[in-house]
Amino acid sequence: MHLSFVPPRRVKIGDAAAFAGTTPRAIRHYHAIGLLPEPERGGDGRRRYGHQDMIRLLWIRRMAGAGIALDDIRDALTADTGSVGDDREHGDSGGGDVDGGDVDGGDGIALILERLENSLAAQEAVLRRQRTAVQRMRAEGSRMGLLSDVVTDRFKSLPEGSLRQGELDTLLVTERIFGPLGAAVQATRFIALATHPALREESDRVDAAEEALDDTVAVDDPRVARVAAERHAFEGALDAFIEESGLAGDDDALFEAWDARDSATTDQEEDEEEAEDDDGGGDRGSGGRRARTMSAFEAVGRMPYDFSPARLRCMELAEQLAAQDTPAA
Repeated sequence: MHLSFVPPRRVKIGDAAAFAGTTPRAIRHYHAIGLLPEPERGGDGRRRYGHQDMIRLLWIRRMAGAGIALDDIRDALTADTGSVGDDREHGDSGGGDVDGGDVDGGDGIALILERLENSLAAQEAVLRRQRTAVQRMRAEGSRMGLLSDVVTDRFKSLPEGSLRQGELDTLLVTERIFGPLGAAVQATRFIALATHPALREESDRVDAAEEALDDTVAVDDPRVARVAAERHAFEGALDAFIEESGLAGDDDALFEAWDARDSATTDQEEDEEEAEDDDGGGDRGSGGRRARTMSAFEAVGRMPYDFSPARLRCMELAEQLAAQDTPAA
């Protein structure tokens, strides 16, 4: 049995831009102003982006989408405090584009005015969303406010500081690939870890064991199979706790609420998406359609993870153990 897809360890600038919802030109600009550090280059002299490069790029895009100035983003990320302070609110200025069309008759003028009104309304909605994102960041005191509300609401009952930065990073990537609902469901895992110290300790231990399977470890090293068994056992214990604690029921309620929310999507929201430009507005914190234009398969192929062959083999073995536990249909 082999993994159905092996993620790249590094990607070119085109794939990095596509995954983050921006352009290679914007990424090169981020390099030029010191917002995004230059990555290492391949043998062909071209940039190659790794996992941490992509994490930083995603945060940059999300902050820019909230209307934060690039200079302020650079200062916040350079400080690396895990929170964003003194954020400034910015919005697009200027009216809509009313070029083209025959305006000799009243119908033509009416059409232009209608288009202009829709454009202004959409820009107003974008500004409201950016202001909401900034307010949520201030209220949350960290970048968690940049995630969709359906995700952050899952953590309302947890004590402050329960969620780690690495978990925020994971939720950010999951929301980019699978949308807010996928990240909200994944939040169940982190809620369980935050409320069960023994599981948290075991999770840290297994994570460290997996990270130790670096490029110096052969794929047939006995440690690979041992760590896979430990991962399988841990996931079983975590699933059991989620079921016993009632968190699984929370997931069911989340799906029902999402279905009701999704069916209430309005034409105004669609107009907002059309009005967003490539200045960062396309990466909607509320999980709008534009942020989900890639398929999950395309997204996974553009997000690098620096997994060694031994670690990939460990994941494969853990999947095999999980498959053995699944009752035959």
